[in-house]
Amino acid sequence: MHEKIVLCGWGQITQPKHAQPPFLGPVDMMEQAARIAGQQAGTDALSQIDAILVVRSQSRYLAAPADELARRLGARPVMTRVSGIGGESPQHFVNQAAGMLARHEANLVLVCGAEAFYPRAAGDPTGEGALVRGIPADYAEDDLVGSNPWEQRHGLTLPIHGFPLFENALWAASGKSREDWLESVGQMWADFSEVAARHPNAWTRAPRTAMEIVTPGPDNRPIAFPYTKRMVSLVTADLGAAILMSTARYAAKLQGGAGKVAYFLGGGYARDRQRFLIEKSAYTKSPALAAAARKAQNRAEVPISEVEAFDLYSCFPCAVTIARHELGIAENDRRPLTQTGGLGFFGGPGSNFALHGIATMAENIAAGRYRSGLTTAIGWFMHKYAVGLYGAQPNTANFEFPDREDDAQPLAGAAPMPCAEAAQGEGVIDTYTVLYARDHTPVRSILYGRLLDGRRFVANGLADTETFTRLTGENAVGLRVQVSFDPASGCNRGALQALAVGQGAR
Repeated sequence: MHEKIVLCGWGQITQPKHAQPPFLGPVDMMEQAARIAGQQAGTDALSQIDAILVVRSQSRYLAAPADELARRLGARPVMTRVSGIGGESPQHFVNQAAGMLARHEANLVLVCGAEAFYPRAAGDPTGEGALVRGIPADYAEDDLVGSNPWEQRHGLTLPIHGFPLFENALWAASGKSREDWLESVGQMWADFSEVAARHPNAWTRAPRTAMEIVTPGPDNRPIAFPYTKRMVSLVTADLGAAILMSTARYAAKLQGGAGKVAYFLGGGYARDRQRFLIEKSAYTKSPALAAAARKAQNRAEVPISEVEAFDLYSCFPCAVTIARHELGIAENDRRPLTQTGGLGFFGGPGSNFALHGIATMAENIAAGRYRSGLTTAIGWFMHKYAVGLYGAQPNTANFEFPDREDDAQPLAGAAPMPCAEAAQGEGVIDTYTVLYARDHTPVRSILYGRLLDGRRFVANGLADTETFTRLTGENAVGLRVQVSFDPASGCNRGALQALAVGQGAR
């Protein structure tokens, strides 16, 4: 008989803005979250942890966080691991932990992570600029960046630069006017803010209306068209989470445990072959999500139609919209899309947000609010995806092999698009965005499109009022553009033409 895998403890911790010193660092918050999880799992649980998986902190440099955490908790793990960079890491860890438990490589696994990004001293970096202060200079993995050198030269380096490209492509595909598209996106985000307002660990607890979210103003500056500040991830937050995983048999032997668990039913992991935005053939789909979700459903034998609740990774509205499309969740589906309120309201610093979604999903299932739930987690620009299914009742799945299968063969989707680094000639815009300065003035546009020979290009539009007005008025997908290469800057320039191709411009 295959082992049944359970989440037997979960904990979350928030260090609020008004906290008094001494302030908690990431390891302090991991410890507190782990202790909350341990209280649920059993009085002797923490000392029996034999594997610790830590989501890499980006707000502080931590040389050996798993070892430090083990010392504080009185644990003697035989295995410790620290993730790379990517929001898929928590769910990927859960999938791997299930395999470790099923293979009897461990009996009790702690998955945890925390960030302390809120600036509490005059010299503390803020916002997106703080995201890599915990990464050592000799960091060996290539997941430190989400864009290639061509894209970086054109100004695309951070999530706030790249995800608007998906949003504008989705807007074009919808056929809606600017106002109608923003209204639908704003209402979805307003619903998320309502959930965050009820979550005890959310960084912000003020619900917002759709108009408050999508309308630029003094306290809601435009970031990257069409996104305002309230439409993007809230980075400067201090949050931590932890979960304890075990087999059902082992968890039942822990002393004094509450006895209420959530069963892990199946997971999936995949990476898109088209890693960078310039390599993507479409900006309204995610082959990696489709593959990861298909694996999870097949392994769990739970179709999407039977899932009662979701926590869809919600760094930006487009991530939720594409997940809905790939999972087949209709726009009028009443099932909840978030358990936390999302990265824009709950808070989403670093790579650890998904662990809060998993912990909250487990809590809701154990409390009887849902019989099943599905969580998704994204790494970079929809490059890496991990999916998990959870339930109130166990299944008969074999967890010994799936994580190894996914790590051995993770790739999904088509081969990368052919690209033109030094682009010349006429092309068509496939998607785009406009970046803004803090004083609300547009400073740069980034255009992605195809030359007539089919090669993908990235370019900066002309930095003039007419170009910015055209790009932020009606949808510019499908507009013709004349592209030329500037050797001095190493960048392509795109001059918008008068005519659109087909029905792309609206």
